[in-house]
Amino acid sequence: MPSITHEALIELFKNRPTLAAEMLQSALGQRIPAFQEARVESSDLTEIVPSDRRADLVVVLVGAQQRPALGIVVEVQLGVDPNKPYVWPVYMTQTRAQHRCPTRLLVVTTDPAMARWCSRPIHTGHPGWTLRPLVLGPEGVPVVTDAEQARAAPEVVVLSAMAHGHSGVGEAIGVAFLAAAAELDEERRAVYGDLVLSSMNEAARRTLEAMMKSGYVFQSEFARSYVAKGKIEAKAQDVLAVLESRGVDVPAEVRERVLASTDLAELDRWIRRAAVVGDARELLVTTGT
Repeated sequence: MPSITHEALIELFKNRPTLAAEMLQSALGQRIPAFQEARVESSDLTEIVPSDRRADLVVVLVGAQQRPALGIVVEVQLGVDPNKPYVWPVYMTQTRAQHRCPTRLLVVTTDPAMARWCSRPIHTGHPGWTLRPLVLGPEGVPVVTDAEQARAAPEVVVLSAMAHGHSGVGEAIGVAFLAAAAELDEERRAVYGDLVLSSMNEAARRTLEAMMKSGYVFQSEFARSYVAKGKIEAKAQDVLAVLESRGVDVPAEVRERVLASTDLAELDRWIRRAAVVGDARELLVTTGT
């Protein structure tokens, strides 16, 4: 399951379609063609042969006469995935073919080590074609502490908090976000507030919560849904871990049933049973108690 961080980063770039171009230009020093509009396009790049060809996000910068000027494939990468060096060139070529314009790959990550991994050249095997991903890591994300800048670009200050919230400037970033929050619609204010607070160091979080004059809980449906999914996934893994630690073989059908459960009470019951059953299949037997 994609993490809340992964989905949140995609949401930032989706809510502010110009963000990809802004980061390419200001953070990575890329020359961006003049454009009149930035559009989020379908990221489903599947063609005739069914396969997994869905980029995280595709943004197209539209220039004069409504012609595509630049395609940007945005990929959020939070962990090592050996498949990405093979699918990223596909995302590039299919986006270029679909929109008939130059295309660049922007990889976004919150971890310096991942930024280094993502930056490795991808040698496609074709002479002269080596793909060098453009990577936005935490070091490239601007530190936003100015209230006016935060109001003008709330997604940028949230991105700043996610990259630098645990550092000494975390509190200043959070205060800048609060200045912008009042001008956001209710849903974005709740989602972004969750992201900023969860990205802060403990001292900064306490200060911001005090400024809000009440204890802060996860407010947005976006955040609540991913927190709930995270709890369910963790409990399902606990069930399997207990069985495996006892040396109990877990058949594929049992593993699939446990991982498919969305009932916390059921998973709690299975955790208790996992500590005593001799056969993993007994876990799923319905009892009258």
